[in-house]
Amino acid sequence: MWASWWFWPLVAVCTADQFRDTAERIMQSTPVIDGHNDLPWQLLKLFNNQLQDPRANLTSLAHTHTNIPKLRAGFVGAQFWSAYTPCDTQNKDAVKRTLEQIDVIHRMCWLYPETFLCVTNSTGIRQAFREGKVASLVGVEGGHSIDSSLGVLRALYHLGMRYLTLTHSCNTPWADNWLVDTGVDEARSQGLSLFGQKQTGSLVMVNFYSDYVSCRAEANLSQVADHLDHIKKVAGAGAVGLGGDYDGVSRLPSGLKDVSKYPDLAAELLRRQWTEAEVKGVLADNLLRVFEAVEQASSHTQAPGEEPIPLGQLEASCRTSYGYSGAPSLHLQPGTLLASLALLVLCLCRL
Repeated sequence: MWASWWFWPLVAVCTADQFRDTAERIMQSTPVIDGHNDLPWQLLKLFNNQLQDPRANLTSLAHTHTNIPKLRAGFVGAQFWSAYTPCDTQNKDAVKRTLEQIDVIHRMCWLYPETFLCVTNSTGIRQAFREGKVASLVGVEGGHSIDSSLGVLRALYHLGMRYLTLTHSCNTPWADNWLVDTGVDEARSQGLSLFGQKQTGSLVMVNFYSDYVSCRAEANLSQVADHLDHIKKVAGAGAVGLGGDYDGVSRLPSGLKDVSKYPDLAAELLRRQWTEAEVKGVLADNLLRVFEAVEQASSHTQAPGEEPIPLGQLEASCRTSYGYSGAPSLHLQPGTLLASLALLVLCLCRL
């Protein structure tokens, strides 16, 4: 009787180790594809995008959720890096700031070619898996980054962007943000305007921000797994993905403090009797399936959309109107030119 008091705790520890070992075995062939990481934003805030600053060395970078050793420990095989610019850049320098963040992502691949491989499609992700590198893709966070321009959207695509979130925490002229539902912001487009209507994908990329996980400042890994369980129950295991939002949030669940902890989440799913195939789906296979379907459905032979957003839907204090019907031509009268220059100076002062 006395010899048995330690038996069941020991069994529990051994079982936990077994799930962790199985998780690592699975992740060696099916590493994580994470849909959202804000390390480029941290590189802007901490080093003003100067990646050759010795303090910005991604091998030894401290006080962030992400660095190269943590990515390796977390079996992260592909990452959509977020090209994020805050809402206060809207109608100002949002496009410029977004281009700079895309540039940072490209330079990460150039400075650390042994670790990062910049890719733009599912084939590139699989190549990075084979080479043991982190496939690096671009996701742009917030529709304000395209300044309501289909031309800018296409240009960002050519620079490697492979997703654009409709809004961040501000309305755009063509889409309402989540704060409308809370009453903090007023609806502008009643969801999406005609300019903003489009189809969406078929994955739920689970965010790890504690407030979203538990509606409180504190959360834990088990509660994140509860969210995955719920999505599986409602939409099926094939609809589950991961978008941790590391380095973009201030609070993370205990047990998921940085990108190195992904094996612990995979182990928890195995403990909850998710099959190995289902866990592989969460880690990478679900996203690859959707990505490949999008690639097959895409038609680059179709004529691009050309109709611009109506000028009246844009804030015009610092905006020219070339191309719109009735807009002034380039050949201005001297008095008009002086007034235009005065307006430009006023706009620059506001930036």
